[in-house]
Amino acid sequence: MEDNQVKVQVKNLTKCFGDLKVLEDISFDIKKGEFLCIVGPTGCGKTTFLNLLTKLIEPTSGEILIDGESADPQKHNISFVFQEPSAFPWLTARENIEYGLKIKKRSPEEIKQQTEKIIGLLGLEKFRDAYPHEMSVSMEQRVVIGRAFAMNPDLLLMDEPYGQMDIKMRYFLEDEVIKLWKATNSTVLFITHNLEEAVYLAERVLILSNKPAKIKAGIKVDLERPRNVSDSKFVEIRKEITDMIKWW
Repeated sequence: MEDNQVKVQVKNLTKCFGDLKVLEDISFDIKKGEFLCIVGPTGCGKTTFLNLLTKLIEPTSGEILIDGESADPQKHNISFVFQEPSAFPWLTARENIEYGLKIKKRSPEEIKQQTEKIIGLLGLEKFRDAYPHEMSVSMEQRVVIGRAFAMNPDLLLMDEPYGQMDIKMRYFLEDEVIKLWKATNSTVLFITHNLEEAVYLAERVLILSNKPAKIKAGIKVDLERPRNVSDSKFVEIRKEITDMIKWW
C-alpha cells in the first residue's frame, strides 16, 4: 500500500432528510490501495453514505473527493458488490466479468487479459460458460466480485456482500476477496455489521455511532495474513471494537 497517497477524502459530510439528521460531520480519508471496513448498527446511515458517494443523493453539507476531485460516477470508476447476488442472468460467468470492461470500451486485448486473470484468481475455469442459474449463490457472488475487481476501480464499495452466507462460505469468500485485492491493488470500502468479518478483512476499521451517525473511532488492524480468528491479538482487537459498540 502507498502510505501517503490519499485516494478518497470525506470532508465534514452531513445529510439530513427534513428534520431527520442521518449523518453528522463525518470526515475520514482512504489511502490508495487500502482495505477499509466501516462497522455500524443497522439503520445508522451506511446506505445513505453509499448513496452520497454515488451521487444518487446530494449531501446537506460537506463533500466526498476522489483523487482530489468531487466524487462523480461518470468520471470515476466506482464498482459495487451488494448483499444480494447481482450477476446478469442472461450472461455467462465470463460475459459477466467482461461486462463492465466492454461498457468502458476497453481494448479487446485488455478485456481478454483482465477477464482471464480474474477467472484464474477465483478458480472459475470450470464455470466460465455457466449461467447464474446453473451456479450456487456463493458461486454467483464470486462472479459478481470478480466483475467488480476486473474494472480496476478507483474505489470498490462492498455493502455486506456475505450477509446471507453460512460461516464457512463467508470465510472462503473473504479469502477470495483478499486475494483479488492484493492482486489488483484496489482501494476497497467494505461495509458490515459483522465485527469478526471486519477484523478478518480490514487494515483499518471505522466505527459509526447510531443516528445521527458520527465516527466514534478508527482502529488499525495490524495483523499478518491469513488471519486466525482464535489468535490472541485478533481476539483483543475484536474485543476492543466490541467494547466500543456495546450500546448498539
